[in-house]
Amino acid sequence: MAGEEVILLSVYASMFSMRVRIALAEKGVKYELKEEDLTNKSLLLLEMNSVHKKVPYIDEVWHDKNPLEPSDPYERAQARFWADFIDKKVPCKISV
Repeated sequence: MAGEEVILLSVYASMFSMRVRIALAEKGVKYELKEEDLTNKSLLLLEMNSVHKKVPYIDEVWHDKNPLEPSDPYERAQARFWADFIDKKVPCKISV
């Protein structure tokens, strides 16, 4: 995957898409952004995001570039805790 073209399927102002965009930018990964209409999902979205399919973890795919999480297990657990907390508790409105 590290050598393949990256296409980010996104919904306008999605905090989840924004997190992926930030991670790709930190890794220096070029990508093509495609906006999706969730009321009329594209075939590409349906094929790539089927039920129970997981999105590849950016830090594992591009492991040779800037790490997104601390290497120390305790610090990594804290970072994951706060990321999860923000996802679940902090409303996010971002204009892109």
